[in-house]
Amino acid sequence: MTENTFPLHNADAIVNFYRNEVLTGQEAKQFTKGDLTPVPRPEAVQTLYMRILHLLYRFRPECHSMVPLLENIQYPGYHEGATAIMSVYTRMRQFLPMCLVYDFSLNDLLAPKKQKTLVILSAIMNFLHFRKERMVLMLEKQAKFRADMDKLQTYTRGNREAEKKIEQLTTIPPEQQAEADELAAALSELQATTVHEYQEVNVKNDNIAEWKTKIAEKTQKLSQVKVDVSNLKEDITKLKSQIVESPEELKSQKEKMKEAAKKIKNSIAETDEYVVEMQNRVQSVAHTEAELQQMNSLLQDLESSMNNTRLRQEEYQELLVQSEKMQKELKSLCSEEVQLKRALGMKLDKECKQNIRRQKKRETTEQHVQEVLGQCNQIHQKREEMADKIQVITGETRQLKAKIKSLRDVCSKETEKAQALYDTLSTSMDGLHKRIEMHITDLKLHQDV
Repeated sequence: MTENTFPLHNADAIVNFYRNEVLTGQEAKQFTKGDLTPVPRPEAVQTLYMRILHLLYRFRPECHSMVPLLENIQYPGYHEGATAIMSVYTRMRQFLPMCLVYDFSLNDLLAPKKQKTLVILSAIMNFLHFRKERMVLMLEKQAKFRADMDKLQTYTRGNREAEKKIEQLTTIPPEQQAEADELAAALSELQATTVHEYQEVNVKNDNIAEWKTKIAEKTQKLSQVKVDVSNLKEDITKLKSQIVESPEELKSQKEKMKEAAKKIKNSIAETDEYVVEMQNRVQSVAHTEAELQQMNSLLQDLESSMNNTRLRQEEYQELLVQSEKMQKELKSLCSEEVQLKRALGMKLDKECKQNIRRQKKRETTEQHVQEVLGQCNQIHQKREEMADKIQVITGETRQLKAKIKSLRDVCSKETEKAQALYDTLSTSMDGLHKRIEMHITDLKLHQDV
């Protein structure tokens, strides 16, 4: 025990730890330092070991005192006191090697020693600290695993919802399928009509441009004719004032002027007719422009719907990106889950191996217990034989005690006599010593003289 791998604690630290961590209620209040030092109490140590086994293996203290109901056991009442101690002993023998204590004996329960009990309790204290730390780590890992599983579930739900939204966005419901087909047909028709009308409008614009050029040319011609007429009128007035012509010439000139005026009137009427036609055509162009504006509004509505579809496509792409991210996270979580499963498998394998070892140890301990029980039966038989012998010996001892009393009485009488003789002899010896001293002093005085 001099080369331990765990720290040794003093009695105060051990008492405080077991009162706070293991014992409860009145047992914690009644457990004190006096139960361990200077001489440990066996009852306190046994109850403490029972509570430790209950904390670790859920083996209740009252189960230690249960006697197995076997036919071969005679007088089971004699085994009630030994079964609890043997049960605690066997289970502590199984448990303490995990605490690096390999020399636990039955004497440590029946007559424990201070240093040995402190070492065992320190080892168990170190194991409980290690168990507490491992339990905290395992709880943290379990909480993390649960949080990861919750995240995985939320991510899968989000993926499912995103897929549903994508399906809703991409698929048209059957109720609106007819309307969608009608809208698609109407859009195709509108596109065709708009293309045809754009072509017609372009043709009409070309015709309007040609007519405008013609009207401009004719207006120029009219302006020139008006200028010529005004010039002719001026010339006529000048000629009237200057020249007095013959009436025949005047008539001929007037006829010429009338013909020219008729031609001018006819040209003006024709231009008026052209103007009316152009006005009608301009009105038709205005009507076509209104229709074009309606078509532009329809096209704007179509552009807005196309923008909405683009936005939905962008949302669809964003959802796809999010779904890819979620799938990557799912892959990472799946890899972590596989690693955790592998770790759990390794732990389960270790636990299976430990359970097999424990079963083997239990079998060996059960065999040992059966051997001990057989030895106990032999001891019980020997005990009965010894009880008979003890009864015989008690009778003999009574006789011997009577003899001893009689001998003591005789001895007391003889001692009294011897004491009287001793007193007389001591007084006579004292007198002799005094006489000898007197003679010695007298001889010294004679020698001096």
